[in-house]
Amino acid sequence: MSLRASNSPVLSIENLKVSFHIENQIIQALKGISFKLYKKEILALVGESGSGKSVTCFSILKLLPKYASFSGKITLNTQRASIENILSADENTLRHIRGNIVSMVFQEPSAVLNPLLTVGEQIVEAILAHQNISREEAKDKALEAMKNARIPEPERRFYQYPHELSGGLKQRVVIAIAIANKPDIILADEPTTALDVTVSAQILKLFKDLKENFGISLLLITHDLGVVAEIADRVVVIYKGEIVEEGDVFEIFDNPKHPYTKKLLESRPKISDIV
Repeated sequence: MSLRASNSPVLSIENLKVSFHIENQIIQALKGISFKLYKKEILALVGESGSGKSVTCFSILKLLPKYASFSGKITLNTQRASIENILSADENTLRHIRGNIVSMVFQEPSAVLNPLLTVGEQIVEAILAHQNISREEAKDKALEAMKNARIPEPERRFYQYPHELSGGLKQRVVIAIAIANKPDIILADEPTTALDVTVSAQILKLFKDLKENFGISLLLITHDLGVVAEIADRVVVIYKGEIVEEGDVFEIFDNPKHPYTKKLLESRPKISDIV
């Protein structure tokens, strides 16, 4: 039975339009996109730079700049929250959602982590922002999140600063922050771009395990079709702010229909091109 047949969507985006008003110009970033994310699913949103992938991510958390205008509907319907339209939600509701019901893993961990705080303290702060518990209890939950993010020696790493960690470990800390409050949905914006192949594979394996072990739904933003083939259940292809194709990962790779999808697949590096 397919995911679509077996459960209702945890996230629905309907006719989402986003424009930016910059220097007397109006730039249309999203031109009315619609798609759904289901429980315990990894959905890849695929397209080249500037296609509107990251704007979609930021729209889901209503983290758009003041010079943006938007319309449409983003419905959240999980075990822990039901919101008719995130785009019209008040600040209290948004604070409850962000980092709690819906978490985000960014492309560059160094831009997210505070260099002046230990990584443990940063995870603790993320927990205390949403849970009314003692700091000691929050520390226990932070260590649990570090273990779930496969951070080796979490008791020691807890007291380290970001600059003391490798790129792969920093990304695991960002993932630990993202999962610390046991979210229903994770938005991952190009999470492996800055990592080498081995570490990238480990992070992708971690995402798969989070889906299986905790029932998390993952929206994966990427331009890398190798990543898509590795972990995605379904694929949405976006081009110049419009969705041009959608299907399960096998359909997209074996029988692409849109010319843009075909070009994306053709652009993948082949062994024969390397040797």
